[in-house]
Amino acid sequence: MSAIRAELASEIPVRPPQIELHEEGAIGFHENLTPADDDEVANLEKVRETMRAVMRTPTVIGGAIMPDACPAGPIGTIPVGGVVAAHNAIHPGMHSADICCSLMLTDLGDTDPKTILDAAQKVTHFGPGGRKQGQRFTVSLDLLDAMRANPFLNNAKTIRAVQEHMGTQGDGNHFLFVGTSRRTGKTMLVTHHGSRGPGAKLYKAGMEVAEKYRRLHSRKTLKQNAWIPADSEDGRAYWQALQLIRKWTKTNHNSIHQATMEAAGASSGERFWNEHNFVFRRGETYLHGKGATPAWSDFASDADAAGRTIIPLNMAEPILIVRGTDAPHALGFSPHGAGRNWSRTEHMRRLGTTTADEALIAETKGLDVRFYSGQVDASELPSSYKPAQAVVAQIESYGLAEVEDWIDPYGCIMAGQMPRFIRRPRGVR
Repeated sequence: MSAIRAELASEIPVRPPQIELHEEGAIGFHENLTPADDDEVANLEKVRETMRAVMRTPTVIGGAIMPDACPAGPIGTIPVGGVVAAHNAIHPGMHSADICCSLMLTDLGDTDPKTILDAAQKVTHFGPGGRKQGQRFTVSLDLLDAMRANPFLNNAKTIRAVQEHMGTQGDGNHFLFVGTSRRTGKTMLVTHHGSRGPGAKLYKAGMEVAEKYRRLHSRKTLKQNAWIPADSEDGRAYWQALQLIRKWTKTNHNSIHQATMEAAGASSGERFWNEHNFVFRRGETYLHGKGATPAWSDFASDADAAGRTIIPLNMAEPILIVRGTDAPHALGFSPHGAGRNWSRTEHMRRLGTTTADEALIAETKGLDVRFYSGQVDASELPSSYKPAQAVVAQIESYGLAEVEDWIDPYGCIMAGQMPRFIRRPRGVR
């Protein structure tokens, strides 16, 4: 009988030993944020609480928060304005569903800013979903073939989104901005959006695979911090999928810029871009920037040759063109924007009896601000963000980047208040 038991036992798969969490406080993180009032003090404490939980993740070797940091989910979720360094691990939950949220700038010379904004309004697309048949922008066959060859991207829904969402910008804080360079006086076009439906579907697929590894190796790790070993077959395929989604997102920016130029009859000078919601690799360290701008010159092969990146603040303030400093206390990052001190709901409460239209007029006097839906989204008004001047001052005081130019606003287009999506019960048409 004992021999039978031994033989049966040898056939039962042995679970690998569980990887324990780091002891609380064993892995620290850098703070590049100085609170200026009670709201910012409360915000910072929430960010600290969630970062302390993130730092317990077994793969994590360091972290940092930027001046624009704010919570972005349950405790233990990487905050907006957060950076997390992991050894040999990719954490899909740390780049979130808006993979490769990014900015692109094109110099349009002496073209009148209003001409550019009018042209952009005709060609861009905000809101849920994609473009209708007959109105879609072209996606290269080579990119489609590469996506079909990747196990994380090769499914019908993803490929359909790849085609339908090209030339679209989504909603929320994504924008199309037109302004004037203080340094040159030239008209500048800046777009802000991520990878739309294709990125959201990759995120979902990545989280499903990461969860399998979490359950197998580290069940105490929070689900949102599950990881894919970078040196595994899955890890290599996921890394490749991230690069393909990045390429799609850059193409999406380019398509909107080119269509705007053609509609305006304009010609372009220089163009560059950068992502601020992505995973970057330096050796065996994977740096997850959740709303953080890479601030070292060669963060990507197509990074601006002059080392410049783009940091917006709010619709009524200039966009910053900066050169990063690769500061160790920021893990090589700078902010991605102004950030928030409170939720969208809380902002609406603080507006009190002031309507969204009244607040827009008061906060954007003299600017040409347009909403694609036709309705003002009060949660994107300047007052919903941290004071721009304070963020700029902290960029300087913490030595995160050097400002090289300011793009003063003429106007912008945002999605605006969109109808809320209500899921219908099954069987109801």
